[in-house]
Amino acid sequence: MPTNLQDILDQIHEQVTARSDHGEVATYIPELARVDPKQFGLAVALPDGRLLSVGDAEVPFSIQSISKVFTLAIALGRVGNQLWKRVGREPSGHAFNSILQLEHEKGIPRNPFINAGAIVVTDVILASSSPKEALAGLLTFIRTAADDPNIYINEAVARSEKETGHRNLALAHFMRGFGNLTHEPELTLGTYFHQCAVEMSCRQLAMAGRFLVNARGMPHLISPSRIRRINALMMTCGHYDGSGDFAFRVGLPAKSGVGGGILVIVPGKASIAVWSPGLTPLGNSRLGTEAVHLLAQRTQWSVFG
Repeated sequence: MPTNLQDILDQIHEQVTARSDHGEVATYIPELARVDPKQFGLAVALPDGRLLSVGDAEVPFSIQSISKVFTLAIALGRVGNQLWKRVGREPSGHAFNSILQLEHEKGIPRNPFINAGAIVVTDVILASSSPKEALAGLLTFIRTAADDPNIYINEAVARSEKETGHRNLALAHFMRGFGNLTHEPELTLGTYFHQCAVEMSCRQLAMAGRFLVNARGMPHLISPSRIRRINALMMTCGHYDGSGDFAFRVGLPAKSGVGGGILVIVPGKASIAVWSPGLTPLGNSRLGTEAVHLLAQRTQWSVFG
């Protein structure tokens, strides 16, 4: 690890915030459309207990699809490898809310990080929990991982998603038609919208991601074998149909969300959270992606050596 990591973060902050192409916020969710796209935060949690940060790292934001990492860990803890009978493990090559592949593949989503796959994961969790219990369990898991009780669901964002989540409801009904959703779509979607509305800062998210680093000094909430599998899925599927390009440029497992956040794992070394609400056309943070690219270059952090 470089000894001047804080200097590297300061340089990256100065470089990316000088750019004028911030990207576009997710206007299809009204609450997210109100967020200032010029904001930028970055935090890095290290095994020695240090947390380094720059910019708006204490500003809470909607983690959206990053929540799928935590629900996947919970679902695997409930049903283990039985989960893979209902959800695949392959990159989709399509948009995160696409319905095309579901028809060709008889209601089995390609992976747990596209919307259809995450809806099935939520449905699996609901098999042994009520919606209230499922959301309480999710918050407990995240708070334990982050060692921070002050993490909550933003009810205004959840309502905003419910009011505009017609495509997600279509995905759920389509999978229900193939027998791959065991609960009523409205019940599963209500829980799913709330999990996406979990709100965290970069500092909190970097701390929460430590359970996937698998290093001494980091929380051990799941088995090393499941850590490896979740990281593998983050690498291949964590940025939707931009996952290959992110892996090519950055070389680290990561999961993005349309709130502008990205959780990045450096196995054995660090948990990184970056946030900037402006998105690329593929739904990933524009400045966040650039910042992580620069960080990986300057630290030489990569799973590929």
